[in-house]
Amino acid sequence: MLARDVTRMAEDLLAEHLAGRGWTFGLDRAVRRAGACHHGDRRITVSRHLVERADDDEVRQVLLHEIGHALAGHRAAHGPRWRARAAAIGYTGSRLHDRPIAEDRATWVGSCPAGHEHRRFRRPAREVSCGVCSRRFSRASLITWRRAPDDALRGPAAADGAARAAGSAAENPRSERGQVTR
Repeated sequence: MLARDVTRMAEDLLAEHLAGRGWTFGLDRAVRRAGACHHGDRRITVSRHLVERADDDEVRQVLLHEIGHALAGHRAAHGPRWRARAAAIGYTGSRLHDRPIAEDRATWVGSCPAGHEHRRFRRPAREVSCGVCSRRFSRASLITWRRAPDDALRGPAAADGAARAAGSAAENPRSERGQVTR
């Protein structure tokens, strides 16, 4: 979905449900959450990374979720008051977004001895063990961390471009070691 389309959708929803209350909309760079309701600033934000990957309905649901917070007030959290307000304006989702927002852009990739993959945006300062292998900390399930490849950090478009370049290198008989000569 394009940023301008999301902005238009958000402004329409704000006009419909929060008209005259001074609420604004913006995109943010959040990588772990889909959206946020900033009561102090009277501002609703949605992750740019979500917008790149989600369809119209998913973005609309995130916006309705956050508008529900604006209507219910900051003390309502995800309780009954918020649920009632959100449902009244058409929100049909669960209380939290359940898909990764920008996991593919994580700087650190870890794996446990059993091969489970874990991603983090910052290198953990302490030893971490795999929660899939053991519910408690276990030295037998320690995660080993490594930096993610540069293509992963640039996102899906960069990976697609790298794949296309590799494909043309394989097709070009004059290329050496995967480098296309033109």
